[in-house]
Amino acid sequence: MRGTRGPEPLRDEDPREIAGYVLTARIGEGGMGTVFLTRGRDDGLPVALKLIRREHAENEKFRRRFAREVEAAHTVQGHHLVPVMDHDADAERPWLATRYVPGLPLDEALGEFGPLPLDCVLRLTACAARALSAVHAAGLIHRDVKPANLLLTERGPWLLDFGIARAADSTSALTTVGRMVGTPKYMSPEHALGRALTPASDVFTLGLVAAEAATGRHPYGEGGGLVVATRIAGTAHEPPDLSAHPEPLRRLLTATLAPRTEDRPPAADVASLCTPPHHSPDWLPPSVTAAVTAIHRSTFPPDPRTSPWR
Repeated sequence: MRGTRGPEPLRDEDPREIAGYVLTARIGEGGMGTVFLTRGRDDGLPVALKLIRREHAENEKFRRRFAREVEAAHTVQGHHLVPVMDHDADAERPWLATRYVPGLPLDEALGEFGPLPLDCVLRLTACAARALSAVHAAGLIHRDVKPANLLLTERGPWLLDFGIARAADSTSALTTVGRMVGTPKYMSPEHALGRALTPASDVFTLGLVAAEAATGRHPYGEGGGLVVATRIAGTAHEPPDLSAHPEPLRRLLTATLAPRTEDRPPAADVASLCTPPHHSPDWLPPSVTAAVTAIHRSTFPPDPRTSPWR
């Protein structure tokens, strides 16, 4: 789900209310749907509501899978994991609501400010691994770990988007409206080859994210999504060159990007390969911190009476 520099005004074609949630702004838009800013019906706290695209809503197979996945995701709780709070898979256009965490997506941070310092990358990876550990403990696979789904915030990184997670014991091939679910540039070898997935697939894609966060470059090189996915599929024969990465990042990448699933550590163990995350207000580089602070203030201004989103 693409983010923006803070909420944006609603467009003329956007709904103003969904299931009692009054929509006040747009947060982002992606292949699955549009995300709106609203507030909890009981506590008034900020909520991100994702409205699924109409073409997906008209696909009965998608609806059934969405209902299963979001119901399971609703039960998952963990540190640095944006929780699902509410949903309706039977609505004319299905939707789900999560806690709203104001932050800067990692892909936007890398595009504007460049690679992150080593210590920052290790903290980011450790927190994301802990979040994935909670997902896997609930019997789910995230399936779409990528820079756009990691938010950088003042309190550390957050993993989001359970829109296409699926049960870990499912082995059937899965497509959405004729396309493979997931992002080709951030797939594991087994995913790119169309094989059954396990939690180890998420560990591999977390390794891809860590490598890119440290260098600003994808470890499997440039090119379109399918071109990169083809290289990933052949990693057993031609693995990426990790020699330029410093320790302990190289040790982390060697483990997470192992071609064989059984050679990758569980997500719970990935954090032990990183510097323990002791977050402070300056855990990010100053330029990124300034951008994150601006997003936070656009959502939570000092005087709530001046907020354009109240």
